[in-house]
Amino acid sequence: MTPISYEGSLTIPVALLANWLQELLGDQLTRIMTVIITVTAILSLLFKLFIKKSNLSPFLNSLLHVSWFWTIVRILGAVFAILTYYQIGPEAIYSAATGGLLLRDLLHILFSVFLFAGLLLPLLLNFGLLELFGTVLQKVMRPLFTLPGRSSIDNLASWLGDGTIGVLLTSKQYEQGYYTKREAAVIGTTFSVVSITFCIVVIEQVHLEHMFIPFYLTVLASGAVTALIMPRIPPLSKIKDDYFRENQQAFDETIPEGRSSWGYGYELAVKRAGNSKGVKQFVTEGFQNVLDMWMGVAPIVMTFGTIALILAEHTPLFTWLGYPFIPLLELMQLPDAKAASETLLIGFADMFLPALLIESVSSDLTRFVIACLSVTQLIYMSEVGGLILGSKIPVNIKDLFIIFLLRTLISLPIIVVIGHIIF
Repeated sequence: MTPISYEGSLTIPVALLANWLQELLGDQLTRIMTVIITVTAILSLLFKLFIKKSNLSPFLNSLLHVSWFWTIVRILGAVFAILTYYQIGPEAIYSAATGGLLLRDLLHILFSVFLFAGLLLPLLLNFGLLELFGTVLQKVMRPLFTLPGRSSIDNLASWLGDGTIGVLLTSKQYEQGYYTKREAAVIGTTFSVVSITFCIVVIEQVHLEHMFIPFYLTVLASGAVTALIMPRIPPLSKIKDDYFRENQQAFDETIPEGRSSWGYGYELAVKRAGNSKGVKQFVTEGFQNVLDMWMGVAPIVMTFGTIALILAEHTPLFTWLGYPFIPLLELMQLPDAKAASETLLIGFADMFLPALLIESVSSDLTRFVIACLSVTQLIYMSEVGGLILGSKIPVNIKDLFIIFLLRTLISLPIIVVIGHIIF
């Protein structure tokens, strides 16, 4: 996760490894993900019907013995994947803008990111890095964002790597008792942004690539203000500070009197690393992480992502939802307010759709505002939203839509004001 410069852009090694694997396997990843999603659905149904929980290990129980709701979601994901792979059934399901986008593009990324991030995750969790940064940065993270200092690692991974990595880290740390329910929900829905690399793709799509620096600084400014406000208002503020397991003890980041933050953090880090149980545990945990994300998350992304994209592409739902924003955009003196309003909520389906829809608008200001907003809205069902639903992070789809709407209302005025100053 150390930031490095590669071919003129800032990234992290995990993202580079993921890109390398995607290029190596190419279109084979479509077949691989179809098999994974289908096998997951079959096993979940068989385990639900015929195998008792008492006959399974805790890991297999959590992976395959899920509720009937999630079993049906996995079966539906398998149906969508098979129809998309063979391009049969309604075109609305398998087209390049719906199921095809997920199975032949996004799930390629998730396969490779989950493989490397999952295998290497124990290095992050078990050898003291969280303890060190948690102690050093708790005086910043807690008062500003109501979060423990160790969350800075997740946030860094998201901003420099990808939001998928941030969700993976957050979910696993929540399961291991490092975060409360509220903290995990805040981190997953506030800091799991797209990478710098993808931000470049967005600004190029609206033909303003020469303005990348003002664009990214605007994203940072509006994202920071949103991160200050969102944890302090419902629904995030209403989530209880309970832990994943009952009777879980909180991790105390308080620095003893007379000790420096670096010195005490280093002491805790060394103690944590000393408790590691060796290579076998490292490898076992790594492969369990990978299976958990491949089988637990991919089917859910396929299901909810496909449904959301079908609604976005083949119904006027998001256009209707955007109508109430037209007077607000006109009040903000944003040109082409009607065209802009149609993009405001469609980002809930996929964050790239607003940039695609606003591309032909003549106003540079409007294209700039929508491009910035599409990144700071953060929650979109074709990736981060689906990942959060598939993880153990305690938010549901209603919470995600409310959070998406609140992020839009908070960040839009900030972005518009900065846009008027620039243009």
